[in-house]
Amino acid sequence: MSEERDSDKESCSALEVPDFKNALQQFQKLVEKTVTQKTKERLGLYIEDDDEIDYDKFYTTTQTLFGPEVKDHNIKAFFKKISNNLDARTEWCEIFGCFIRENRAVPSQLKEENGVFLVAEKQQITHEVVKRQDVITAIVKVPHLDLIITSSQKGVLTVFNKQMRVLATTIVEDTAWITGCDFLPQLKCVVAVTERTIIVWDYKSKGSQNNYFVIKPVENALLCVCTVTMSDHLAKENILMGDDKGYVHLLTVTGDDFPLQQRKDKKESQLQVLDSKIFNIVKRKLHDDWVVKVKYISELNCFGSCSWDSIHSFVLDDIKRLEDNLPVKEFSVPRGVNAFTYCGKAKLIVTGGRDKLLRLWHPAINSRPTGKLSGHHHTVVEIVTNEKDQHIISLSCAKIFIVWDIETLAMLQVFHDNQGSPEELETFAMVFDNDHGKLITGSVVIDIYPLTHMIQDTREVPQTHEKSINVVVYNRAFHQVLTICSESILKVWDLETGYQIYQIEDAHGLNTEVTCAAIEINGFYLATGACDGTVKIWEFESGQEVKALSLAQHSKDQCHLLKIVYLKANKSQHALLVLEQSGKMKIIQGNSVQTYLYVTWVLPEAVSFPRRNPVVSLSLKPDSLQTHDFFPEIQLLSDTSSLRNDTENFVPSVEITCFDVLQVEGCSLIATGSANGIIILWDFESASARCLSKINEYSQASVLQASGVNAILFLVHSAFASRKVLIMLKREDPPIFLNHTGLECFVPPGKENVRSYENNTEIKTAEDTTRSKNIQRLKMNVQLSKAVSPILASAHENGCICLWNIQGNLVKEILPFSKHPPVPLTALCTDISTKMLLAGNKEGHIMCWNITSFLEDPQNDENQIREELCWRAHSDEVVDLFHEEEKNVVVTASIDGSVRLWHAMNGYYLGYFGQPRKFELSDTCRLILPCDVHNLPTVIKEESKHMEKKKSEYPLILDRDKWKSLTRSPPVLKKAKDVDFIQDLKFFKALASPKIYRRPLETFESGNREAAAVFGSIPIYEVSSGTELRGPVPLDGR
Repeated sequence: MSEERDSDKESCSALEVPDFKNALQQFQKLVEKTVTQKTKERLGLYIEDDDEIDYDKFYTTTQTLFGPEVKDHNIKAFFKKISNNLDARTEWCEIFGCFIRENRAVPSQLKEENGVFLVAEKQQITHEVVKRQDVITAIVKVPHLDLIITSSQKGVLTVFNKQMRVLATTIVEDTAWITGCDFLPQLKCVVAVTERTIIVWDYKSKGSQNNYFVIKPVENALLCVCTVTMSDHLAKENILMGDDKGYVHLLTVTGDDFPLQQRKDKKESQLQVLDSKIFNIVKRKLHDDWVVKVKYISELNCFGSCSWDSIHSFVLDDIKRLEDNLPVKEFSVPRGVNAFTYCGKAKLIVTGGRDKLLRLWHPAINSRPTGKLSGHHHTVVEIVTNEKDQHIISLSCAKIFIVWDIETLAMLQVFHDNQGSPEELETFAMVFDNDHGKLITGSVVIDIYPLTHMIQDTREVPQTHEKSINVVVYNRAFHQVLTICSESILKVWDLETGYQIYQIEDAHGLNTEVTCAAIEINGFYLATGACDGTVKIWEFESGQEVKALSLAQHSKDQCHLLKIVYLKANKSQHALLVLEQSGKMKIIQGNSVQTYLYVTWVLPEAVSFPRRNPVVSLSLKPDSLQTHDFFPEIQLLSDTSSLRNDTENFVPSVEITCFDVLQVEGCSLIATGSANGIIILWDFESASARCLSKINEYSQASVLQASGVNAILFLVHSAFASRKVLIMLKREDPPIFLNHTGLECFVPPGKENVRSYENNTEIKTAEDTTRSKNIQRLKMNVQLSKAVSPILASAHENGCICLWNIQGNLVKEILPFSKHPPVPLTALCTDISTKMLLAGNKEGHIMCWNITSFLEDPQNDENQIREELCWRAHSDEVVDLFHEEEKNVVVTASIDGSVRLWHAMNGYYLGYFGQPRKFELSDTCRLILPCDVHNLPTVIKEESKHMEKKKSEYPLILDRDKWKSLTRSPPVLKKAKDVDFIQDLKFFKALASPKIYRRPLETFESGNREAAAVFGSIPIYEVSSGTELRGPVPLDGR
């Protein structure tokens, strides 16, 4: 016990008053220095030094100042806040998890709140809803227009838009109370009922006019109303109403029944009273007590009505039963039914009433309920359904809400909103907005309760790992995502749900950072590489280590691995292509006999290339293919190596930063990119290495690409990559090669085999005829492959994407559509069919281009590359991204520690890996944003692109002021030809575009309209300066 007290005293000593004040001062200086550094970084004025503050240094300094009392997630939230918003107000208490009152999104509160609804984030609407001593009687959601309609007892009808702003409101002057309302979809009007009348309101009336009709009288007091939504009744509206005598009424109206007279001279409201006898109103007695609610269920093509009657408690049947005397389907509940709802996915009807129980019914079985839910201690007054999450929300007269799970029938949340006056506690109207995830209730005010995950999606910082992301790889076979952070924590996630499957810590040993990873195409094996040069192979499904490349086989200097690609994987052999930070590329293999991996092939280091002809020939060793089956061993020829020191004739090269590999029929390529912009294309078919660079238009020499290469990717058209040989000219199957994008490519037979079959011109049998047709098809495929060749895409530091053909020529240069200066691009990817090209940049933006027509014929200038979408995905640099075609989503990873999911067509945010709830990938219409992203996705239309310059002809005129400043000629010029030459030169220099008048010209009308009906009425413009334009004066004075 004494030791524990001593430890407590030691921990408390760190927070003594003098030391704590000193720590606060140092912390304030740390924050100021961090903000100053971030500001200079954004302005491009910051120079890296030893005192640079990153997250690790900020975290360590804060922990040193305040000790273990400061939590990791609070430090990370504080650092992200000052990094993302340099002008944000901060308080020192935030580092301890105590947030200022202005910040509505409290992270600690969000983590403690695990309920379905976040009651603390309740919104309240009080204005223009009810009168004094009034109460809301009904709330209706109009899904197709995204409107909310409310009615109050004393006659206030209000229409809200999706932001809950008032679109229209009116006050019905009637002595009776309004008991319910609904929307007429065909007439675009609001219908409401009082105890003695029916009201139809045109909420689209212009100005202050409120045009509505009153249908009266009615026999009994109307208590509820709803509209029948049937697709076959396009010209008429069916309105269902319930009264206090147990009758259900059916009123049929059309637009001709409401002859609205437009009176433009008056601004008062137009009230027109119509006799109820002129309408066709059908009624039938279905209950022996008040009809409390009536609804139409379009999924069942039936209406439902409920009453306090214990025998005829609930009726569910077709509306035709109101016109005949056929028996109806009745449900009996002790003490009646107050409310009911229908669950479309579960196909259940839920009822509730004064017996405080919720009963679940199958629509076809009315003998007994399929289940009961108990939990309320007061009368149930309203029930609604959350179809998206499959939840039932029930409300009692004591304003106690209970959320139930339809599938498990479990109680998920109970909350009692006891805030407000006693009048506000009397809530009897409720509706759930499935479009925006909100529960809307009405009393004397409107209360809006948001779903917890809606607040988390928009206000909680997405976090997949504690540290920055190094790797994100997709396993297409298993539909799982692999993420690795800088702490070497490896996590595997399910793409469809977002749930974590397993994780591996310290995969390459303690304090060894995992820097790259790759998954073979069948998804069974995973390869990882680390900063110390070690490589490991794992079974993906179980996470068990299979083989490893030990550290002893590498030198400890500059063996940091940057990228790894799987070439081949099966039980007997594994082959990997890796890139080291030093620029070396190696093939690492392993077989079933040996336990460890070993290096079998090394690509020569970066070489120097001639500027005028940047191609270096290679000496290949075909026999070496027998050892590793991928690339032959190569050797640089001596004629170029002797001139490497000639810096004037050769392009210098630096360390490689990225690479891509492509092995398809007729192509065996490796492309590498460097920090100085050099791109080297190794072609093993033609035995050459080519340096790619932009050509200067004014000289024959190649100009060095000034911007570094951050990512490189081969673009293979589907006609080139996925075509298959229709007939195998040999019995054995051709070898299959895979590139890192997962494309499966078949190697065709050799040319000599094709020629041998072409020489066989004698066709005698049906088999020979079929074989000749297949040969013709094969030749067509070969011609197609020649027409559609692969394209190499490179992403650069200057923010552009360069597209090269495999001959080394620059085909096109793409600059993203943006009003801001170019930002360095950091990642590239395509979909599996190579129809879209996606790129991520250093500021967290994602851009999407349509490249379908371009890849069909890259040489055709009419085949443009169209940028279609751009959105902000992260607040920091994008590390990598990929596109999943089956779910049509894009997954992005950033150094901010989060891996996020986006819809590929509109850029809508779907969630992040590590969030507490399941992904809803089918929900593509809900537009939400993470808390660190404030810009909506931008859909780029073709006519809005400023990059494509339109050809326009502008006439040039002589600018006399400019001409006068150029008319003096030097006295040394005495020859006439020199004088003429100077005169012509100055004349062309004095030409300028016509000036645009910023002020309109003064006009007046003249002429006799009767004499000249056309020309006499044309306005005449008067120009203030009438100086006649003359030509240039000759220098000799003539």
